[in-house]
Amino acid sequence: MRNQYKLAFIRNLCALLSILISACTTLGPDFEQPQVKVPANWNEAGSNQINTDSAEAQTWWLVFNDTVLNELVALAYQQNLTLQIAGLRILEARARLGIAVGNQYPQQQQATGDAIYSDQSKNQGVQIPGADTSFWSYSLGADAAWELDFWGRFRRGVESADAGFLASIADYDDALVALTAEVGRAYTTMRTFEERLKISLENVEIQKRSVEIAEARFKFGATTELDTKQAQTLLFSTLATVPELQATIRQTKNAIAVLLGITPDQVDQIVGVPGRIPKIPTEVTVGIPAELLRRRPDIRRAELEAASQSALIGVAQSDLYPSFALFGNIGLAASNSAQSGSSNLFASDSVFFQGGPAFSWNFLNYGRIKNEVRVQDARFQQLLVNYQNTVLRAVQQAEDAMIGFIRTQEQVGYLRNGVEAAQRAVDIALLQYQEGAADYTRVLNTQESLFREQEREVLARGTVVGNLVALYQALGGGWQIRMGKEFIPVAAKEQMNERTDWGQLLETRREPAQSTEEKKPDRYRIAW
Repeated sequence: MRNQYKLAFIRNLCALLSILISACTTLGPDFEQPQVKVPANWNEAGSNQINTDSAEAQTWWLVFNDTVLNELVALAYQQNLTLQIAGLRILEARARLGIAVGNQYPQQQQATGDAIYSDQSKNQGVQIPGADTSFWSYSLGADAAWELDFWGRFRRGVESADAGFLASIADYDDALVALTAEVGRAYTTMRTFEERLKISLENVEIQKRSVEIAEARFKFGATTELDTKQAQTLLFSTLATVPELQATIRQTKNAIAVLLGITPDQVDQIVGVPGRIPKIPTEVTVGIPAELLRRRPDIRRAELEAASQSALIGVAQSDLYPSFALFGNIGLAASNSAQSGSSNLFASDSVFFQGGPAFSWNFLNYGRIKNEVRVQDARFQQLLVNYQNTVLRAVQQAEDAMIGFIRTQEQVGYLRNGVEAAQRAVDIALLQYQEGAADYTRVLNTQESLFREQEREVLARGTVVGNLVALYQALGGGWQIRMGKEFIPVAAKEQMNERTDWGQLLETRREPAQSTEEKKPDRYRIAW
């Protein structure tokens, strides 16, 4: 009879549970991708250097056809420590998603058991005749408490954690875009300063020859000592630029070492002998502005951060309503004494069970809870505005890099003509000075002008490449190289597995969705 009552209780409890689950709803807004206006085309779309076909900027550094740059990018992707930190944050977000998923199931569960020996005092005031005063008691059971997701609190929590997980991947991609661009800029800077150093040394040789001519003319009385001192002044001034450039080159290599996750002494083996600034392609494919919305990781991250915050509004709103829970415990209990000599712990009559529904409602805290909802909504609105601002800044960065790339190329053309003219002027002035047809001031002026124009031309060529790198970064190129690869190195995975049981969380099974439009939060990322 007792067991029949237990079965009836369990049936009634299951019926109540099905009623509560069927009545569940989900509070809060359902996230929709923010709408933002972008221009139909670029301002410089009509330029000969710009092609508005669909952009393929996945491995943009290959357009420079520079094997050293290619190797630097590959090493940076494999070894950069900042990128590894971003990869580890993905694992952290993945674990937080697992916590959010676990909240949908019984939140408190524990197994209990004990064995207690009791020996009662024979001098107690009340004694029951024939009762055992010495006995063992045993129990074995399990407790559980389950807050039902009646208002969608935990479902919204999973949505928020899921979007946060995808946002961490977008953050990794953004770090990878920035890393490849930073490697390109550092390499261009190094080559620019190497060319400037080469120019300085070439001008030192030109000016040494001028000093020799001035000294010879002074020795034979054809001119005064002033010409000699002016020639020496210009020479020493040019020589002074050499150690400065050498120091900058070394510092740039040190910066490259950090990007590659290696020590500075290893950089020279990779970059080799001094080289030239990478050559640019005659035409750059940039696509249209609307493609930025799907390609740039920072835009994707801004969208996912807003999606994560949107779900938290529903979590906060659930506190306005009562929460419903089920609790219970089941187990075995028995005792034995000196008289009985044995216990019946595993007999059917030793089973005990209790459980039922419960609810709680913080109805006196409505003011605090409603203001918490307002806080979450205000944060959500901030992130919507941030998304719009991120898109606008992306368009601005692309436009800035594009106009810089186009106009600096025009500048390089003029400066090359200026260098050729300055070189010819130096030759003429020095010949005239040797023949006594011109004073040394003209030689001095032409040599200063040549050095200045050569440096300007080199700096302009470096700026052209820098603008092109910035354009590819603005287009969101570079992160695609991690597709199908691990987010953290094998060595780091092995260390983490030695410390902690990560299960299958360290394995990349399939590529997660890249935006809220491509894939709604679902179960497959939980096993990712």
